[in-house]
Amino acid sequence: MPSFCKSLPLRRFQLCIMTVERFFELFLKELEENKDWWSYYKFLEDPEKRSFRKAYFCQRLEYVRNHLPKNATQIWDCGCGYGTTALFLGMNGIPVFGNTLEFYYEYIPKRIEYWSEFGDASLFRVSYENLFDMQIEPNMFDAIIIQDTLHHLEPIDNALKILHQALKPGGALIAIEENGNNLIQNAKLFFQRGNKRVITIYDEKLQKPILLGNENIRGISAWKKLFTNAGFQFRPESIEYIRFLLPFQTKKIADTNTLIAKEQSVKRDFYKKYFFFGINFVAQKSA
Repeated sequence: MPSFCKSLPLRRFQLCIMTVERFFELFLKELEENKDWWSYYKFLEDPEKRSFRKAYFCQRLEYVRNHLPKNATQIWDCGCGYGTTALFLGMNGIPVFGNTLEFYYEYIPKRIEYWSEFGDASLFRVSYENLFDMQIEPNMFDAIIIQDTLHHLEPIDNALKILHQALKPGGALIAIEENGNNLIQNAKLFFQRGNKRVITIYDEKLQKPILLGNENIRGISAWKKLFTNAGFQFRPESIEYIRFLLPFQTKKIADTNTLIAKEQSVKRDFYKKYFFFGINFVAQKSA
């Protein structure tokens, strides 16, 4: 077991002590002092698109919190990036450990220092490790969060087997992904990288080459097949499509809740499958 896992406190859920709205407000203040992140978190670049981006950001955080198993005490944020989701959960008394690669890791100590003013940021522990190198005991986690990471994991079949083994019986994997069936995003990615969906990069810190999914996004049917083949029980009732309107369509909708309600009023499966940008879903390990 990684050393950072051993030090995680075993705690049960506490009452919510920080709303998504409050977290977002504090997050914007943090961003103001960290312009290096603006190319990734674009909230401060164009105020007219802020409501559009905020809605997507907040929906994903709410989805994660709402789908964590009750009384979960061991939670893994796989590919946690800058650690934003894990820090949000930490502000709500929920312990999380994450693993990340690349440049994200160097920013996390500063982030923990910032968020310590508003809650117990020490509940977030992180390690610089590649999924395929981690020594994880079987049946260790109540939940695994995997946000904007599934489409980077290659070979994906091997990755899902590792994740399945790491979950406790009855544990849940919460996936937050781009919708691989979205026609607009598919066209955009094709012009950016063609059909080169898997690449090899060299990690300077690990001193080794790593196989990487090159924005290898998939639709819900493809994910369902992959997860089922890996031994998961795919939960179709958990599927949530988010972000339908384009930025220019949201400029006059300042209220985030109004924007979300307008998008969620779209019921036709055709629009959900091919025009919503994001998909969230849960897959479970059999009890």
